[in-house]
Amino acid sequence: MQDIKMIRNVALFGHGKSGKTSLAEALLFTAGKINRLGKVDDGSSVMSYDPEEIQRKLTISSSFNNFTWKKHTTYLTDTPGDDNFINETKFAARVVDNAIFTIGAVLGVKFQTEKIGGYIQEAELPTLIFLNKMDRERANFEKVVDEIKYKLPQEPAVIYLPIGAEEDFKGAVDIIKGTAYFFSGDGKSKEGPIPDELKDDVDFALEQLMEQVAETDDELIEQFLEEGTLDRKDLINGLKKAVRTGKLCPVIPGAATLNFGTELLLNAIIEYLPSPADRPAQVGTHPQTKDLVEIPPLADAPFSGLVFKTTADPYAGQLTIFRVFSGTLAGDNFYNAKKDITERFNQLFLMEGKEVRPIDEAGPGMIVALAKLKETGTGDTLCTREKPLLYEGLDPIKPVMTFAVSPAKKDDEDKLFSSISKMLEEDPTLLLTRDQQTREILLSGVGQIHLQVLGDKIKRKFGVEMKLHAPKVPYKETIKGKARVQGKHKKQSGGRGQFADSWIEMEPLHRGGGFLFEDKIVGGVIPRQYIPAVEKGIIEAMEKGAIAGYPMVDVKVALVDGSFHAVDSSEMAFKISGSLAFKKAAQEANPVLLEPIMNMAIYIPGDCVGDVIGDLNGRRGRVMGMDSQDNMEVVTAQVPMAEMLEYSPTLTSITGGRGTYTSEFSHYEEVPAQIAEKIIAAANKQE
Repeated sequence: MQDIKMIRNVALFGHGKSGKTSLAEALLFTAGKINRLGKVDDGSSVMSYDPEEIQRKLTISSSFNNFTWKKHTTYLTDTPGDDNFINETKFAARVVDNAIFTIGAVLGVKFQTEKIGGYIQEAELPTLIFLNKMDRERANFEKVVDEIKYKLPQEPAVIYLPIGAEEDFKGAVDIIKGTAYFFSGDGKSKEGPIPDELKDDVDFALEQLMEQVAETDDELIEQFLEEGTLDRKDLINGLKKAVRTGKLCPVIPGAATLNFGTELLLNAIIEYLPSPADRPAQVGTHPQTKDLVEIPPLADAPFSGLVFKTTADPYAGQLTIFRVFSGTLAGDNFYNAKKDITERFNQLFLMEGKEVRPIDEAGPGMIVALAKLKETGTGDTLCTREKPLLYEGLDPIKPVMTFAVSPAKKDDEDKLFSSISKMLEEDPTLLLTRDQQTREILLSGVGQIHLQVLGDKIKRKFGVEMKLHAPKVPYKETIKGKARVQGKHKKQSGGRGQFADSWIEMEPLHRGGGFLFEDKIVGGVIPRQYIPAVEKGIIEAMEKGAIAGYPMVDVKVALVDGSFHAVDSSEMAFKISGSLAFKKAAQEANPVLLEPIMNMAIYIPGDCVGDVIGDLNGRRGRVMGMDSQDNMEVVTAQVPMAEMLEYSPTLTSITGGRGTYTSEFSHYEEVPAQIAEKIIAAANKQE
């Protein structure tokens, strides 16, 4: 095993199109791991290899690789930046040691950048900021550094100043060493003198950096106030400490597609980011006693790790990907503390883009995979039976968008749902349910693109086509008035006939009251054995209401009178009689249509509140309140489900992709008359 001090575990974070995958490619190339610089745009990238990623030119799923630079090994994770796949980013932040926060020098800090900055802060990850795309038109280093300072929880510390910008971007000045580096396409840099026009800027930046570093340490601030300066050794050591405690984040300018600045970044990874041994030990709980358990992140400590990703492959089977936090996994089995089982495995793998390399053992800081495990899944803790512990689980992002799902060919139904079940293991943000009333299979996800990509994956991996369509709204019916009616069933067709006579009284119950049946028969006018049959007939008739065929709810029915025939009456006859009586009463008791109302919490920036509330009013919504949470406004509202089926794209449009929402069923309410007329007409036409 390599000395843990020589290992780094790093993930690339940043909003979509900030150039994370291009940067991963450039780092691998400069470090000599790959021999040609692939490009995301032409599909030749090592880290972005799924056909869905190549087609859409975006990262959908976290990918992994490793490289060696100056005898240090870095385990690298490339995460998605698109909101539809942000759960992968959230899970990666939970298991890695360090972050490289990639921010575009043109677009700067977007809402998605703020959200990802929050994940990095929550996970307390030491961070380097790579200010990418310095070669692009309108690239502005100072402006974006200011945006980072005021909009993100990360505190930027400029350690390199760019030489030039846009098409003139050609190098960077190391302000601590006082040396200029000029870039070339192989990722390497040549030392040279600082351009004259930058000398004053470099002096000013060095003074600023000294002040920033001094403010993070009591001893250094005293020294700085007394002497007005910090010597180079104290400055570097103070900066290292500030990075490892999350107080400062060094900023490095570059251009990933040109492979400019990657050598500086590789050196900074080794110099400033901590090894697994320098990170605080992960704390878990004992599965039985619930006591806190802490295992040091050392190779000779008891083994422990956390599964944070599962991928389904039709050929290789399932790959279970986990981070080793402590100890060494070797041999052929591990203990799964969450499931309380010992599971065997055949081979341990190191993931390198789409390739997997067999290895004999894995130690702290490594992200590795096991194939074809039967029991172990995402969120499970792997450890030893002798030193069991449970790490805090992974809490997936809740799905917000729901579609009804069906196969393109009717014969493929079983194949489709078994394929979706496999993808549920891979993606915990998916939810598959069945609506008992509409009998539709419903698939929920983070967004429309999320579910469309799922469809593409299922078609490619399992050869079955999935169709998405808006789900049917589960309307219901009830009554507002009272009725007393007779349900008489009489049939004579030679031989024994059928006779049953029931009188019922029907009235509404409170909303959510369901169904109440009352037996008020006296004097044996209907024999006891036939009364349950009347109730059964009523319950069956309630499944199709009086006006549009939707289930009838919130009614009380009393069986008050009736008559029977000693020979011709039977349970079946009274069941039919009860059904006839109910249908008649429902027509007379002022039937109305009910619709499901959803409780919604909508998280939006302050400047979008007016537009969002206006849109909710247009959807017949009622705003219940407003609150502030994490720099966002939270609007709570109750909105009819029928108005929310395709809300996600609208919210994205209103808020420029900055808004999110959650929704859950609240209650049923009467549909306004003019809207009910259209729904009833459509239902009767379909019938």
